[in-house]
Amino acid sequence: MKATKKAAELGRRHPLQRLEAPSKGFSGALHAVGLISFYSSFKFLHDNPNQFNSSYGWHLQLLTIIGISISTLCFVFGLLADITSSSTASTSPTNATASSPQTLSDYFFAAKNYLSLVAAPIEIVISILYWGLRLIDTGLVIPPDLPLPPFGADLCFHLVPAVVLTIDAILLSPPWPSSPMNPQAPLLTLGVSIGVAFAYWWWIEICYSHNGYYPYPIFELLTTYQRVGLFTVSGATMWVAGGALRALYAYVNGYELTEALEKSHRARKMVSEGKWE
Repeated sequence: MKATKKAAELGRRHPLQRLEAPSKGFSGALHAVGLISFYSSFKFLHDNPNQFNSSYGWHLQLLTIIGISISTLCFVFGLLADITSSSTASTSPTNATASSPQTLSDYFFAAKNYLSLVAAPIEIVISILYWGLRLIDTGLVIPPDLPLPPFGADLCFHLVPAVVLTIDAILLSPPWPSSPMNPQAPLLTLGVSIGVAFAYWWWIEICYSHNGYYPYPIFELLTTYQRVGLFTVSGATMWVAGGALRALYAYVNGYELTEALEKSHRARKMVSEGKWE
């Protein structure tokens, strides 16, 4: 009985992961709260239609809404992992000796962790850019013919996603979706960050060709070369945000060492073979 309990404790999470996840406790509560916030944001768009509702690209012209959409998908997988998790699960995608997840909950958990690599940094960048530009001039991010959203809705759009995604990444996730961490992680995340930034530029140019206006007034003020600079800086900022999250993770939870992982794997094997009493 004691060995079985120890195996469950060892198997459910990465050795560095601060809190139990997936689980029906704090992890499930955080994902549920996050999804409620995201739902309220989409409901606000539905209840308060504006020029974007009938335009090409809908509200997905806005980086804010793209970010919330990715975050919603991320937290849906997280909550599904929580709901389908079992306290007696013996493996997890990051700790199992096999390279693939072993249970349905593991598949959902792995999907959440991979999506978080994009969702968490992009939400941090959205918060930095939005609140930073608003301090300079609200007209840079809010079209002049649109009213400012209520403060509560503004927080749900531009702050809450960054907060809940950061909590999830630091306390409820392994240091990397696969274990050990990919040694090319910095280059991979740099490529993804720059790719996301320029893919968004490509997308809003398509929308502009149909609508005749950009979703954010700041784009109207910039030349093509200045937009290249803006999106390059935005992609670099997203990369830095991802690196800062990994650094904060290491500060809070410690560094992933091969020796520690091997020790954990050996302990798990001993428990499963009934050698740990």
